[in-house]
Amino acid sequence: MTQPSSPSPTATYRLQLQPDFPFAAAERAVPHLAELGVSHLHLSPVLESVPGSTHGYDVVDHSAVRAELGGERGLRQLAATARAHGLGLVVDLVPNHMAVPQPAGLNGPLWDVLRHGPASPYARWFDVDWDGGHDGRLLLPVLGGPLGDELPHFVVAAGDGLLRYHDHAFPLRPGTEELPLPRLLASQWYRLAWWRLARSELNYRRFFTISELIGVRVEDPEVFDATHRTVLRLVRDGVIDGLRIDHPDGLVDPGGYLARLHEGTGGRWTVVEKILTGDERLPASWACAGTTGYDALRHIDGLFVCPQGSGRLFSHYRDFVTPLADEGGDWEETVRRAAYEVVTHDLAAEVERLVRTAARISGRAPRPGDHAPWALRQALRELLVRLPVYRPYAADATRAATDAAMLGRAAAGARGAFRVPEEARAVDLIHDLALGRCPDEPDGDGGHGDTPDTADRADRADRADRADFAARFAQTASALHAKSVEDTAFYRYPVLLSACEVGGDPGEPALGPDAFHAYCARVQRDWPTTGTVLSTHDTKRSADVRARIAVLSECPDRWRDVLGSMAEAAVCGVGNGVDGAGPADPMVSWLAWQTAFGLGAPADGHTAVGAPPGDSWGRVAPAVLKAAREAGLRTSWTEPRADYEEAVTEFVHSGPCGPLGAPLAALDAELAPFVRANVLGAALLHLTMPGVPDLYQGSERLHTALVDPDNRAPARFRPELLAELDGGVAPLDLSAEKLRLTATALRLRRRRPEWFGAAASYEPVRAEGPAADHCVAFCRSGRVVTVVTRLSLRLVETGGWWDTGLRLPPGGPWRELLTGREVPGGALVGLSELLADAPVALFAAG
Repeated sequence: MTQPSSPSPTATYRLQLQPDFPFAAAERAVPHLAELGVSHLHLSPVLESVPGSTHGYDVVDHSAVRAELGGERGLRQLAATARAHGLGLVVDLVPNHMAVPQPAGLNGPLWDVLRHGPASPYARWFDVDWDGGHDGRLLLPVLGGPLGDELPHFVVAAGDGLLRYHDHAFPLRPGTEELPLPRLLASQWYRLAWWRLARSELNYRRFFTISELIGVRVEDPEVFDATHRTVLRLVRDGVIDGLRIDHPDGLVDPGGYLARLHEGTGGRWTVVEKILTGDERLPASWACAGTTGYDALRHIDGLFVCPQGSGRLFSHYRDFVTPLADEGGDWEETVRRAAYEVVTHDLAAEVERLVRTAARISGRAPRPGDHAPWALRQALRELLVRLPVYRPYAADATRAATDAAMLGRAAAGARGAFRVPEEARAVDLIHDLALGRCPDEPDGDGGHGDTPDTADRADRADRADRADFAARFAQTASALHAKSVEDTAFYRYPVLLSACEVGGDPGEPALGPDAFHAYCARVQRDWPTTGTVLSTHDTKRSADVRARIAVLSECPDRWRDVLGSMAEAAVCGVGNGVDGAGPADPMVSWLAWQTAFGLGAPADGHTAVGAPPGDSWGRVAPAVLKAAREAGLRTSWTEPRADYEEAVTEFVHSGPCGPLGAPLAALDAELAPFVRANVLGAALLHLTMPGVPDLYQGSERLHTALVDPDNRAPARFRPELLAELDGGVAPLDLSAEKLRLTATALRLRRRRPEWFGAAASYEPVRAEGPAADHCVAFCRSGRVVTVVTRLSLRLVETGGWWDTGLRLPPGGPWRELLTGREVPGGALVGLSELLADAPVALFAAG
């Protein structure tokens, strides 16, 4: 942990900037957000990006603030207005990649590389393997079909030095303007190719599998300086107060990058979008305040999942869907199959680059291994699919032992995939190289292999190859985990959709109070100013959608009965089948019904209960179609099946979001009190646990949003509702109730930052009695007590709180901030009395 040089935020508020919501719109929201109680605005990327971008992660120019948002003048004006209202700015930064835009000239550095090739001063910016085939050219997979079919669509504008293809434009290599078209194409520093060649032939690093985003080499000091100059200037000028770092796992050396950034910002508060899995810990050496908070999301959400009920829900899912084990019937097998598919298909080019590098290293070794390319390829795949985390960190001494043990276990399993034990030695080579070791280096040495002995016998090319392999292996591992788990397996295992979230574990969705308290204590000790989140621009469902769906884990039989009451109408039929897709798809049907319930059951066949006004079908259908394409079982992004997709869309329209959705409306009404407990409970935990809470735009009220683009609509605010609540008007619905709770907690954090910050403390407060497990309570710094109800439906079904009580800490008196009620310190108060008016309570001493 690295403490920031300036005060950490008490709470941040994420705004998705886009042409329809520029800096001026954010500026108009400042008075309301200041009144809400946050300390900082958290802005999506602000540098120049592809025109029309709704997210800003497709940067084209690091030297300029995005003109469509208002340019640098607009950003400075926003900062000034925010400062006048006591707010600072945190900005999202994208160091890993830039856009390959259309036309390419929007990215000036890339344009120069396309014109001048490796001789360009910008060639060092981009992660290109110039020796990776294509006669030393950069592959650009932009053609709609094979080159021969597309030749008639090329136009040479010799006078402008351009090659045009539909809306694309590319620079011509000097001196090639007058060549015949076939020779002209072959003479460029780039090779224009059919888009389908990207998966196997690409020779530049990309963001995951998105060829429109090219990797940037920020590990090069000159590249770092050039790409960060504008942002660091804005930090020095006091315009920017903190940073969020996008996708650090794509970088060669995240720790080294953060150290350089920490020095450049003077130690400003910085969090990183690092997704931790299982018991994984953030590297202690990283110069940052912590993560963006998906680990907190996992621990909060898990509290509201019933372990017994989720198991029974799985049984009903299995009966309804009848999935194969590796197609949604078993979580681990589903993940493993998805990983094999991604590593052999989507990431084939990345694997082949590693194969080439490993072969060169093996050939130079003092005892060459005679490893065939197929053996190296299989060893790579088998090792990669067995990694339980996003990536190892070979350059980080604090993770050396942990990563060595993890890779050792993966290697043991990978060897079993070879029939001939001697050929399995390829796994040993890949294992050592992934850890940054020389092929014949003893296993006990966890360094890079740059020992004096190694340096004496290894030439510069060999050292460069070994460093390159370790970095590429880690980067590929990260892309594999993201694409196989987040973007594939999550959509093939829709048992409980609330658990299929970034950082989540659908196979083990439930967590108890002890696990939550242990996590909070660790965060307060190690990363007290880390970020925490419940909803983001990347969550597949907003927190309130997940809170609704989580209730189903408490009533799995009722969910079974709802679907059963519709008989065959509950399942999407696909007509005569599409290319073997089959006559029905119960998996997408299960997912569609849960999605509609999470958004809000249709009250009249059109408008969702509790959701913003609009056509729920117009929101649910795109989300369900995206899920089907991501799952890749019956349709996909690259091989869409029109008849199947039309059938799914019609099913959503007539079923979950149509007249057949009446049973959802009944269930919605029946479960409303328990949804309320989940929504308010999760919100209060998030706002008062250790760390810095980040609120996604609109989530201060009831916020039901599905996967992007549904969750990236321009922000809408209700300042008049907050004013009414502040004036004493009682909340009329759950949305207003959540707003009042959020404002109360945020204002307390801002008024008393010392109760929640780095010097604060965290202590569990244990309930006493038969229903103690339904209460989660803790005390911050001896001055604030949070009390939350969990699994409220099961609580009611077992008779309520009975004589279960909660003893408030000594001191006090304790005043409940939502009702004004006072309780003496040290008193044991019955939870049925303490939570008589609401499922949550927030007490402050004095």
